[in-house]
Amino acid sequence: MSVIDISTNATTDTLMNVNVLYFASLADEANCHEEKVEVSQSTSLTQLYEQLSQRHRFSRPQSDLRVAVNDYFAQWTDQINDGDNVVFITPVAGG
Repeated sequence: MSVIDISTNATTDTLMNVNVLYFASLADEANCHEEKVEVSQSTSLTQLYEQLSQRHRFSRPQSDLRVAVNDYFAQWTDQINDGDNVVFITPVAGG
């Protein structure tokens, strides 16, 4: 697994590594289940999803998803830190 730099302001902001896990349709669209990304330290969860969505052409808008950080559901406004595990969770149906 390689580190992918998706930082947008690397010259003025410290970088951090975030491990992103994908499941269901997002894994299919990203063509992987996990990747490490390097982002600016000020990157929010919303910005992270926007950047990854552009890169992988995700079909689901952020409003359709939940997000978890380090195995706990999070708010899109929560801060992320170096080394965090982030999961974007698609809606599921059960029966």
